[in-house]
Formats: sequence, structure tokens, C-alpha cells
Amino acid sequence: MKRLSIEERLGTTVFDQFEEPHITVDNRLCVDCVEKPCLNTCPSRLYTLHEGVLTFQYEGCVECGTCRVVCHNGGNKAVRWTYPHGGLGVRYREG
Repeated sequence: MKRLSIEERLGTTVFDQFEEPHITVDNRLCVDCVEKPCLNTCPSRLYTLHEGVLTFQYEGCVECGTCRVVCHNGGNKAVRWTYPHGGLGVRYREG
């Protein structure tokens, strides 16, 4: 049996999205955040910086909660994170 890389394993993951994001980011707080730890810690790389403005897409989130932890410990507490509604969100498959 072939051992899959992390990227290949994540490629087998399925996401069922709810119309409301389970993560919200208050960009007003991000403006003053010097560290912006979310940019380097999200394993799905969902946080990006475009012309100085932090942007975020919740689609593809692996629900690890890392962004919330680093934002509340090294950032400006701009990330609000909950689990997706009704069992939606990420479903892991064995790869």
C-alpha cells in the first residue's frame, strides 16, 4: 500500500459548506496587528495579505482552530471561530 503525502491526504478531504462562515475576521483589528500570526500558521493557507489588507476564505478550512489560538495569543483577537452548523464542514477520508 502506497503511503500518501500530507498534500495527497488533504486532497481526499471533502468539505460541505454552510452558507454562513464558521470563522469571521474583524479586519479593523487586523490593521493594527503587527505580527499577523494567522498568515503563517493556517495549514490550509486560507489567510492572505493583499495590498496590506488581510483576506480570509473559510472554504477549505480543516477546522484545526490554529488561527483562533494564534490570533488570541499573538494577534489582536480578531478571529471568531466556531464549528460549522449541523455537522457540515470538513469530512476526512482515509487516504
